[in-house]
Amino acid sequence: MAREITGFSNPLVKRVRSLREKKFRKAEGLFLAEGLRILTEAREEGVLPEMLFHAGSTHPLAVDLIAAMEEAGGDVIETTPDILSKISGKDNAQAVVGVYRDRLTPLAALDRTKADIWIVAQSLRDPGNLGTILRTGDAVGAGGLILIDDCVDPFSVESVRASMGALFTQSITQARWEEFLSWLRSGPGELIGTSLKATQDYQQPRYRSPSFLLVGNEAQGLPEDYEAQCDLLVKMPMLGKADSLNAAVATAVMAYELLNQKRKS
Repeated sequence: MAREITGFSNPLVKRVRSLREKKFRKAEGLFLAEGLRILTEAREEGVLPEMLFHAGSTHPLAVDLIAAMEEAGGDVIETTPDILSKISGKDNAQAVVGVYRDRLTPLAALDRTKADIWIVAQSLRDPGNLGTILRTGDAVGAGGLILIDDCVDPFSVESVRASMGALFTQSITQARWEEFLSWLRSGPGELIGTSLKATQDYQQPRYRSPSFLLVGNEAQGLPEDYEAQCDLLVKMPMLGKADSLNAAVATAVMAYELLNQKRKS
């Protein structure tokens, strides 16, 4: 049932606002997503928020979202633009904010046969890069994103915002390196890394499916022992003074090479 909250001191407002911090997201297993585009993408994937905050928007997408929530018996809260700003941490808050249950998929539950391309990120630190990599995964039809070691939180407000809804189309898994390697070697899968020390151009090999594209940390790249475990190491030509690409850009270049090879095979 719909209800109304107009007070900044309301306990629910304080609770939802706390989800901007990782420790509270982890404790509650919840995260925030904002904006009609992202929440509509989620609904189209069959995912509705546990709580929906809105400021009386009459946009058709907002009306449809509110109707879907009410039909499902969800918690719909009408509030003020100022309270939406307080919740989201943005002065120009979006028309809607949703509270979602976290979407982690256990490594053992992944079906590697459902997609030809998977993206694996090791110690990724930037939420913008993580969100962009999720969008790239969605664009190339990847099965999901496997986060290795200590990566930035995929459910931070910044990561969710940067994903532009791809958070709801891609499975997200977290694992330690040894755990991932053990799982990977228990079935089919080619592990592909990029390295400045590689001798093969990235367009030279014929990649096998499923392909697991391993992306390193933005500053350090892949550790040497991680590179040693790759089935293939490749490099992209750098014709200017720069010696590397941004992690998200490099991922997109490699992901589209994998996609193009699979489209032509």
